[in-house]
Amino acid sequence: MPNPRQPWSLLYPKADLLRHQEAVAEALQRVCASGSYILGREVEAFESELAAFLGVKHVVGVANGTDAIEVILWALGIGPGSKVVVPSFAPSAVAAGVARSGAGLVFADMEPDTFTLCPDALASLLQSPEGHGVKAALVVHMFGHPADWESLQLVAEEHGIELLEDCAQAHGARYYEEMTGTLGRAAAFSFYPTKNLAALGDAGAVATNDAELAERIRMIRQYGWRQRYISECAGMNSRLDEMQAAVLRVKLGALREGNLQRIRLAAEYDALLGSSGVVTRPPVLGGCEHVYHQYVVRSAQRDALLQHLHGEEIPAAIHYPVPLHLQPAFASGGNREAQPESERAAAEVISLPLHPYLTEDAVGAVCEAIERFAHAGS
Repeated sequence: MPNPRQPWSLLYPKADLLRHQEAVAEALQRVCASGSYILGREVEAFESELAAFLGVKHVVGVANGTDAIEVILWALGIGPGSKVVVPSFAPSAVAAGVARSGAGLVFADMEPDTFTLCPDALASLLQSPEGHGVKAALVVHMFGHPADWESLQLVAEEHGIELLEDCAQAHGARYYEEMTGTLGRAAAFSFYPTKNLAALGDAGAVATNDAELAERIRMIRQYGWRQRYISECAGMNSRLDEMQAAVLRVKLGALREGNLQRIRLAAEYDALLGSSGVVTRPPVLGGCEHVYHQYVVRSAQRDALLQHLHGEEIPAAIHYPVPLHLQPAFASGGNREAQPESERAAAEVISLPLHPYLTEDAVGAVCEAIERFAHAGS
């Protein structure tokens, strides 16, 4: 039996740091020597470079992706007395960012193929009593696959709500000719160390084409200051620091290459798992470029399969085990009745190992382990 231990000896994100180790060390030394550590030249340069990469007019660096959601809502005046729709199948950080803004949470179900917010579910919710007071929907591009933006936009326009993006898992993904992060009024990004574009700690940003909104976000991230020490509006401390910005500048240049390698490895998984009766591969909708922050399959035998993979020392995982509408922290949220697709996904998903430094042999080892599980049960 092949031993899969060796392919996992170098895991992401450490492998990503080693790939860029020399350049990162030089960048950190540059920051240390500069004497400027908060909202300096590195942050300004990263904001400009990420804006150019995305094709958006403004990027504002913040401390993390959860803060990015919160500051967007603050800047739009969406808080207490308002509601925000979030997909039930999403990271808890998404709901936490909305909750911290003071806005009420309302949950809607997901599309079974893409794990993203379902346009029909959004429309149904907005037409229901729970839809009263909804000011925005936060669209999460789950696992790197863009949501069905055109359909969601039609629903949002019909009901007069803002459509916002969470791109924490979709750095560089494309919806037809446009990148995620440029589709809505504003987009939140996280650069947590496991992301496709990864910092060495917490880091985040907001992208927008709205100059006035960008200026409000710049003020909010630093105590409401436009002029130092004078708070013009309510604000917070959510600043992207110089060291993280310097690291992100190094890695931004390799993001496209890393995404293409993720796509190639996902295609290898697709080919090798094609005849599997145990798992369902993740489809990619026409016009979309999936950047595979995670390669997520579904299995009716999920728990037994996961135990089998762990028994072969394969680092598979579950993202995410409990839908948001069933989590205790969000019990006060609206529309907490059954969300069948989200609940089914939470019971079936497994994230198989995938990152740019994984080998095709490692992918093959995972698929062979799944095949052995299938044969054992037949």
